[in-house]
Amino acid sequence: MKTKRIFLMVMDSFGIGGAKDAQRFGDIGSDTLGSLIKTEGFEAPTLASLGLFHIDGVDRSLAKTEPVGAYGRLCEQSEGKDSTIGHWELAGIRSYEPLPTYPNGFPKEITDELERRTGRRVLCNRTYSGTDVIRDYGEEHLKTGGLIVYTSVDSVMQIAAHEDIVPTEELYGCCKIAREILVGEHCVGRVIARPFTGEWPFQRTPYRHDYSAVPPGPTVLNLLKQRGLETIAVGKINDLYAGAGISEAIRTGSNEEGMAVASALLKRDFHGLCFVNFVDFDTVYGHRRNAKGYAEAVMKLDAWLAGFISGMREHDVLIITADHGCDPTYRGTDHTRENVPVLVYGKEIKPGNLGVRESFSDVAATVADMFDVPYDLNGESFKKDLMK
Repeated sequence: MKTKRIFLMVMDSFGIGGAKDAQRFGDIGSDTLGSLIKTEGFEAPTLASLGLFHIDGVDRSLAKTEPVGAYGRLCEQSEGKDSTIGHWELAGIRSYEPLPTYPNGFPKEITDELERRTGRRVLCNRTYSGTDVIRDYGEEHLKTGGLIVYTSVDSVMQIAAHEDIVPTEELYGCCKIAREILVGEHCVGRVIARPFTGEWPFQRTPYRHDYSAVPPGPTVLNLLKQRGLETIAVGKINDLYAGAGISEAIRTGSNEEGMAVASALLKRDFHGLCFVNFVDFDTVYGHRRNAKGYAEAVMKLDAWLAGFISGMREHDVLIITADHGCDPTYRGTDHTRENVPVLVYGKEIKPGNLGVRESFSDVAATVADMFDVPYDLNGESFKKDLMK
């Protein structure tokens, strides 16, 4: 197997249920894919052809033909169910301790310092839905110019502001200040800028920006880059790794933009990894518990994938996976602890069942193995199971 380009695509929050430790996270019975299968009109023929519905434990009612790709189930080892922890594990880092969360809001010393350094009041400082918080605090923000600071069950500080009151670049600056403040015991996984616009009911803009904690150690991205391979980050990938190990970053504001960038990169001659995150599944549909919208978004990606696959070259490899679950029919609004799929396709890839893998990091180990890059991080390669 002579791999030149790997396209690693993360369908953000596309869980497939079955996590053995779901009870520990309060997520018994959660199954993102299972909920989509029950949605009227749902079909995903391209993902089906890659083996999605042949994965052990997945409903096979939509498995119409024998797969042309390799398929399996990944279990998460790390203590967390958020994008940062999930992506870090996909890249070779197992997190033994959860990142800090603030279900009762951030402590006064944090908010006082944020107010002092930004010159703006802190509003809200509670656990909140991103759309509800601008509905409930938007008018006060317009009157006072204060920053709407909120969190969730995940390790995150989110800061929302109307672009007419706090220009987006200033909001980014406020988030950078928050990132500098949130260190040590308060080192949350991400600080997220959430600009919004318009009149009530306000609308969030596509210019979200994540400021992630720096990974606690090297990832497969560092290993590839050190060997002279390109590591192209599309979407929020660069943010999630704080730029570490990234040779080129391309920001996108939606799944559609991510697909357009990936299609353009498919036509580019490069040697290395193209790492793409499709975030809408999580932020637009999963958290808002919109199963119909989630299903439609998956079907749009599925239709696009058919054309993408037809344009792949002889030594290209496509890997599709996810970083956690966000079951759109489950209670609450937050992520769900689930296993995730791994689908692998290429002209040199042998179709077949990869079984149940112990770690998301098996993806990182396999990517390194495909490029013949020495690897000593978390995870076990399944390259041998892909070879014809």
